Amino acid sequence: MNLEAVKQEIVSGKTSLGIEFGSTRIKAVLIGSDHSPIASGSHDWENRLENHIWTYSLEDIWGGLQDCYSNLVKDVADRYGVTIRKIGSIGFSAMMHGYMAFNEAGELLVPFRTWRNTMTEEASNRLTEVFRYHIPQRWSIAHLYQAVLNKEPHVPQVAHFTTLAGYVHWKMTGRKVLGVGEASGMFPIDLATKQFNTRMIGQFNELIADNQFPWTLEQILPEVLSAGEDAGVLTEEGAKLLDVSGNLEAGIPLCPPEGDAGTGMTATNSVAVRTGNVSAGTSVFAMVVLEHELSRVYDAIDLVTTPTGNLVGMVHCNNCTSDLNAWVSLFAECLDSFGCKPDMNEVYGTLYRKALEGDADCGGLLAYNYFSGEHITGFEEGRPMFVRKPDSKLNLANFMRVNLFTALGALKTGLDIMIKEENVKIDRMLGHGGLYKTKSVGQKITAAAMNAPVSVMETAGEGGAWGIALLAAYMLNREKGETLEAYLDNKVFAGMSGTSEEPNPKDVAGFDEFMKVYKSGLAIERAAVESLQ
Repeated sequence: MNLEAVKQEIVSGKTSLGIEFGSTRIKAVLIGSDHSPIASGSHDWENRLENHIWTYSLEDIWGGLQDCYSNLVKDVADRYGVTIRKIGSIGFSAMMHGYMAFNEAGELLVPFRTWRNTMTEEASNRLTEVFRYHIPQRWSIAHLYQAVLNKEPHVPQVAHFTTLAGYVHWKMTGRKVLGVGEASGMFPIDLATKQFNTRMIGQFNELIADNQFPWTLEQILPEVLSAGEDAGVLTEEGAKLLDVSGNLEAGIPLCPPEGDAGTGMTATNSVAVRTGNVSAGTSVFAMVVLEHELSRVYDAIDLVTTPTGNLVGMVHCNNCTSDLNAWVSLFAECLDSFGCKPDMNEVYGTLYRKALEGDADCGGLLAYNYFSGEHITGFEEGRPMFVRKPDSKLNLANFMRVNLFTALGALKTGLDIMIKEENVKIDRMLGHGGLYKTKSVGQKITAAAMNAPVSVMETAGEGGAWGIALLAAYMLNREKGETLEAYLDNKVFAGMSGTSEEPNPKDVAGFDEFMKVYKSGLAIERAAVESLQ
């Protein structure tokens, strides 16, 4: 669309807005009727470790959201000379899982416990045993049950618990709902009904019956909705909470709030069976839409759903690019000390590309990117570290390569189970997130880790915020009976270009060699955790 056409769509409200709360950034993307991004805004934020719990405060959430939206409004004003007053539809998404519990008055009972916390092992193991269904430590139900086991005083007061996406949506609309994909990271979903599994709800209620709480689980869970369903409208209070200038009008329809897994699937057109995607940022996860259920329960593989309720095998790791980013920042600081002022995008691009010059197996270098615990490899805490032997080949190329490899090390540990042991078939794998911003590099590394082709679309950098904007547009514009898969294929991604990287056999073999060192060196990481308190 030309500038005037975009301007008219903004003024008339023929747009859709997606806002996603990522781990390090809140991002807003406004799209036009052709689904292309026309403006954006963002706000950087960081979780903090308080009383051994990774959290964000309510002030972080609302101040960050308002600043993000204000930056979007400024971008629209700068580009098109107009003020946002109407929007066709809105969607909110956030990093999945975690625990936000509220009392009858709507007050937060304990600080928000994010997905990053690995303190629910007892609950996770017990629920997995009872349900015969893998319940990861970061799932909301594991946090709730661990609080029960710990006899935390807030538990009897719980009237409602939800995720970050569900919380923001509730405050915007007054409705306590979740999209089915996000809901599948709270509690298991019945694939036949696309609702929470009632058998398991009953089992949970029996498990906690002796406590005689004034609630049962079904009473405090949010309502589950599938993509395209009505999830309420922006209230007057919600409009003021989002737009502090007061220009945004109430009454805008909202789509069901989703998690970053569901928005990642949508943003990469990976909601159909035998498609998959990898989201690589602060955390990393890979998802494949399955043809059938897995043969048994695997601790390393989570079962979630697409935004339409289809079964997804998911490997999720807590750590990905945080340590990599720290090293890049160190190199930038070094350059600054010599009087150089390079653009950070140039620093990232140059260093990432340098990694492609390294030895296939990283020259014997070893690194662990564990800022926090990593359940797949059995760590409740992490210590970032770099290790080498005297005869290892230390140079810049190998150093950058090993830090890119280790960003996917834990992920590969889990993916090998799904692909090699369960013989899961993948027709198409797409990448998105910060790891893929430098052309080809992240793709080549991921293709080597998975031994499968990896594509990145031109919109990969927009990530989940664009994905939730697409879900908002789908709810608003879909034709009767039109599936999300058909909508994405025919109206969003038709004719869209991207790049694909096939796995290089030499790189695949090199990654496998690196993984042997990675696995044998975990004892070093364990010693670091135990020794550096």
